[in-house]
Amino acid sequence: MKFHYHILINPAAGSGNAAKTAETIIQLLDNGDYIYTPYYTENPGDERAIVERIIDLLSPWSATSEQEHVDRSFHLLVVIGGDGTLHEVVNQFYALDRQLPVSYIPAGSGNDFARGIGLSRDPEKAFEQIISAEKPQPINTFRYEEKIREERGVVLNNVGIGLDALIVAATNASSSKKLLNKYRLGSASYALHLVKAIFTQKTFPILVELNGKTLNFERTFLCTTTNVPYFGGGIAIAPMADPKKDMIDLVVVEKPNLPAILRFLIQLLQKKHTQNKHYQHYTSSRIRIVSVIPQYGQADGESMGERSFDMNFSTATQYIWYADKRTEK
Repeated sequence: MKFHYHILINPAAGSGNAAKTAETIIQLLDNGDYIYTPYYTENPGDERAIVERIIDLLSPWSATSEQEHVDRSFHLLVVIGGDGTLHEVVNQFYALDRQLPVSYIPAGSGNDFARGIGLSRDPEKAFEQIISAEKPQPINTFRYEEKIREERGVVLNNVGIGLDALIVAATNASSSKKLLNKYRLGSASYALHLVKAIFTQKTFPILVELNGKTLNFERTFLCTTTNVPYFGGGIAIAPMADPKKDMIDLVVVEKPNLPAILRFLIQLLQKKHTQNKHYQHYTSSRIRIVSVIPQYGQADGESMGERSFDMNFSTATQYIWYADKRTEK
């Protein structure tokens, strides 16, 4: 199959790391005499404008796509940026009601989506996974509808309310993130704000509906619906999560007191946190979460602000074009 690669580049992602990654990928494309067209974002929101402009050029995927494109190119969108950049792209697909495959070369701060699906965070290796793939991989995502503000969208990684969202808001607003990203230590910025957030995040009540049950948590500290095991640049909050399964994982951590939450965080670093009695895990294809008291929220590492939430989640599928080396024999 012949390809025409449409390269959407967010040079600001990873505090400039994506710009350097793009240079590497473009050199590889030139060396291999590949056909490609680059598009660069300049301002927040440009991802959606670029997608809207080129969407009719992109090729949909079906079981007969390979045969249909023997004599003509398959037009594939390749995103170079962070999880937030890819989040904007797939949400524009959703807004335009188009089902299209997309590829991704991670160049952000956390790159948790790449970790979760088995896509290398090394640009050259990720490029090899893309060009060696014969077809896209179906990856589970989930859609959300937020009733209070009448918002809807697609989530690749996770939506968090509470501790992780407070950390995201503080990290994204900090000057240290840019400095640490320069030395490829983006996840360290998240860790730096974790300590402060432990002492500032207050408990809050939530209502959860799933699997025909209604659950009430009175002292919630962290609430995360997730599609991949990781958040915060590689912290495996839900090690059992699998983006190849048509399910959503929900993690709720309650905070009885400060010593207990500190004990939980130590276990989290030791990857023994799932044994903690304050750690609750659930799985369902549909979940509703209501948080009446305003809290910070985050979606795919982008802050949703401090607000109340009434969110419904359901599973969906996004095709990602890459070869998953973990499943190859």
